[in-house]
Amino acid sequence: MKVGFIGLGAMGSAMASNLIAAGHAVTVWNRSAEACAPLASLGARVASTPERAAQGEVLCSMLADDRAVRAVFFDGGLLDAMDPGTVHVNHATLSVELTRELAAAHAQRGLDYVAAPVFGRPEMAAAAKLSIVAAGKAEAIETVQPLLQAMGARTWLLGEAPERAAVVKIAGNFMLASAIESMAEATALTRAHGVSAADFLEVVTSNMFATPAYQVYGKMIAEQRFKPAGFALPLGYKDVGLALAAGDAARVPLPFAGVLRDSLLEALAAGDEDMDWSALSLVAARRAHLDKRGN
Repeated sequence: MKVGFIGLGAMGSAMASNLIAAGHAVTVWNRSAEACAPLASLGARVASTPERAAQGEVLCSMLADDRAVRAVFFDGGLLDAMDPGTVHVNHATLSVELTRELAAAHAQRGLDYVAAPVFGRPEMAAAAKLSIVAAGKAEAIETVQPLLQAMGARTWLLGEAPERAAVVKIAGNFMLASAIESMAEATALTRAHGVSAADFLEVVTSNMFATPAYQVYGKMIAEQRFKPAGFALPLGYKDVGLALAAGDAARVPLPFAGVLRDSLLEALAAGDEDMDWSALSLVAARRAHLDKRGN
């Protein structure tokens, strides 16, 4: 299949490389052109503009946030440059509001829009083990299913309204942030009583919390391994904000999301923005003055 892929961060690069490995003809574009070089060495064509990347049957995008998507598709004119019948598959975590706007704008231009955000860190993307939630017209999803299979371990289909996939991804990231915050606070508590983070987290992630989310992030917290960031703190802050916005729109109170937003904002204010969002544990430790106690 002839595929364009725009947005080549750690996740997008890994996903595009799996499309190449699966035999698809992939054309890539990224705002920072140097990110294209590794994919070119694998056989991808490099486009000089997003419009040139969107010349195939499908365009996949993995841009950072709502602002980046608006800049490329609306302000940059990519939507108007795409040929009718093209399927655009968005893999990023976007707001419910923008997802609805994108679906309507694509339909007005004879384009298909599939929201297919992914769960998983860069190492899972590289191993093609992402979990993908997808929503859009059935025919469009059928068209792109071979691509989703090349990038992920499983795809969950959530109906024809793209915002369903968007809100599932937002809610899932809210749950992940909640797990990290709970481990951060619990670890601060045990450390204050002389139990190391490694010992405590080994206990709880080996039995009642023996799941990938707790085990992966628990190990990072125990090892204080926050760089390089697999999922940077500013992205976590953005996604919790998306959860709060979705809650406001549907009148769904999310009181703990407010706590998470403040914790993430505190981490950003402390200069931790280049760290993984598991560095929330540093916020809990600072609040407890653990370093001053020698714990």
